[in-house]
Amino acid sequence: MKIKDYRSQFIQKISSIYDIGESESFFYMILEEKHQLKQIDLALNPDLIFSVEEIQFWNSILHQLQQEIPIQYLLGKTSFYGLDFEVNADVLIPRPETEELIEWIIASHKTKDESPNTRILDIGTGSGCIAIALAKNMLNAQVFAIDISEKALATAKKNAIINEVTITFLEKNILETADLEQQFDIIVSNPPYVRNQEKKEIKKNVLDHEPHLALFVEDDDALLFYKKIAELAKTNLGEGGKLFFEINQYLGNETVDLLQKMNFKNIELRKDIYGNDRMIKANFK
Repeated sequence: MKIKDYRSQFIQKISSIYDIGESESFFYMILEEKHQLKQIDLALNPDLIFSVEEIQFWNSILHQLQQEIPIQYLLGKTSFYGLDFEVNADVLIPRPETEELIEWIIASHKTKDESPNTRILDIGTGSGCIAIALAKNMLNAQVFAIDISEKALATAKKNAIINEVTITFLEKNILETADLEQQFDIIVSNPPYVRNQEKKEIKKNVLDHEPHLALFVEDDDALLFYKKIAELAKTNLGEGGKLFFEINQYLGNETVDLLQKMNFKNIELRKDIYGNDRMIKANFK
């Protein structure tokens, strides 16, 4: 079958789930990843064909897309902050909003970028996207990353190798950690923050396929991770150290109030590119 003819069938079969532009984008993403062909190649060579085996492969991918399995999981990779990351069902797919958090951290600490003593801790690292992006862009920093999931850490370690950065990975349950036993200049976390009551707002591809351990918290204790991490930061942030959080868009004021009650200073709440409260910076000393 000619690839251009299969393309039409592919887009038509998933267009009831994804819009036309997204469906077409998926087709060309897979075409490039699996066949090293770009859209221009197909335009210049309209008679290119798929073999029977290749059509079987594409039909399998099509079936999984119809089940709303994220395209990033099907390809096993994604991009974040200009870097390549391996992703799988053990880790969340990095979001564009988190790239804004990276920008903020780098900008706020740029005067210390060349200090070999800059120590950064990423709590709940998942795929390692935050830790790795910071290590790649703050070249002399020492970066540490914690996660409760052994499988997530295995993925993060692969991503550190892919992006040629050195990170110290630690398997810990942060809720059961009494002290981090080190001082840091920056502590950052994008912890679970989606309340169960908000599940109805979550798209099916996320709700059915991304790890709930990294997403959800109980409705009656939604700031559980923020309180615990802030408590640790009070002891383990050095002089002038900064605490950064990605937050639940509906709980910006509540998170600020929590930090104020814990005597943090210079608390700044920022919105993301979509106009939602999404990130916080604070100092303790």
